[in-house]
Amino acid sequence: MPGRGGGSHLWPDRRRDLSSVVFGSIARVTALDPFRVDVPDDVLTDLAERLRRARLPNAIPGIGWEQGLPAEVLQEIIRYWLDSYDWRVHEARLNRYEQFTTTVEGQRFHFLHIRSRHASAVPLFLTHGWPGSVVEFLDVLDALSDPADPADAFHLVVPSLPGYGFSGPTTQAGWNPRRIAAAFGEIADRLGYQRYGVQGGDWGAIVSYNMAELRPERVLGLHVNLMNVPPPSGEAAAPPTAWARRMGRAGGGYDLIQGTRPQTIGYLLDDSPAGLAAWIIEKFYEWTDRSGGSLVLTEDQMLTNVMVYWVTRTGASSARLYWERRQAPETMVPRRRVLVPTGVANYPGELVRSLRPHAERFFNIVHWSELSRGGHFPAMEVPDLFVEDVRAFFRPLR
Repeated sequence: MPGRGGGSHLWPDRRRDLSSVVFGSIARVTALDPFRVDVPDDVLTDLAERLRRARLPNAIPGIGWEQGLPAEVLQEIIRYWLDSYDWRVHEARLNRYEQFTTTVEGQRFHFLHIRSRHASAVPLFLTHGWPGSVVEFLDVLDALSDPADPADAFHLVVPSLPGYGFSGPTTQAGWNPRRIAAAFGEIADRLGYQRYGVQGGDWGAIVSYNMAELRPERVLGLHVNLMNVPPPSGEAAAPPTAWARRMGRAGGGYDLIQGTRPQTIGYLLDDSPAGLAAWIIEKFYEWTDRSGGSLVLTEDQMLTNVMVYWVTRTGASSARLYWERRQAPETMVPRRRVLVPTGVANYPGELVRSLRPHAERFFNIVHWSELSRGGHFPAMEVPDLFVEDVRAFFRPLR
């Protein structure tokens, strides 16, 4: 890969034939490409120039959040981005971990692969959603892979969804949750993992559902922090969450736009860093647990997620997953009851939730926890609670 001075970026700077490498007891038959994040300086220079030239719309005085992210909030975010935020710090943090890319059905896939030093470790997929990225899990990787008790150790596979971040933009239609789940199963094969757990929230939960349904003999446990399934005909769904009561119909505006016009909104997302930040950071403000009275995420956490979309130009392609869902709605819930042991972590600030009896129609629920704090991004908001719930669910399944 060319250095930071210019040229194409975010592609592996070296290629290595790993066909003879053995993970566990099974030799790999498909080469993976070692990967490091290395954003060219000219990309960062261009970003700063665009931020300085940002032309923001006027705002009605005193309107607050009624029409979306307030202008003064975005202005402060831009100031911090220009004056205090250092991408190279976070790039180096990502590069602490081994990363690879591989190709499945013509689509590039990126993932972090953290091998625990403990021989008893269990492989575990951690899958993000929108508007997150692999950055969501940075605060839990060490705790999950290198715990004090070796009996809690995991080998971690943390993929970027196709069309998101370092997996690059999608170049063909059809990447719905079930197809993504099948591709992740192929990655497990390439890593030599015969039995593994899956965990996810948001889109990561839907993909994980599908992984468990497609390969029940391979998935030892399914853990999600978002459970959203339809109730039986004639029965009421779970009561609205605090977020749903607060937001009402306005809360689904992003879904309608991305589900019907991802290309149109993509012109904004991939051309204007201020627009991209507003579109994404609004969700970090609205979808986190604010019961403590203040935002629990830092500017660096939010901006690093935004940066992953910006430097890879994947604002538009990430939105396409919402369109894909509308083309294949059957991929959102299992076609048949999933017998894989399933755990659900319910965080009080989550967007939606299902009643346990409704979830049990679709899944073999063996773990149902009610957490005291946290919202839609628990690995970022409450990493301590996230880690403990994942450990507690998988302990009896090892």
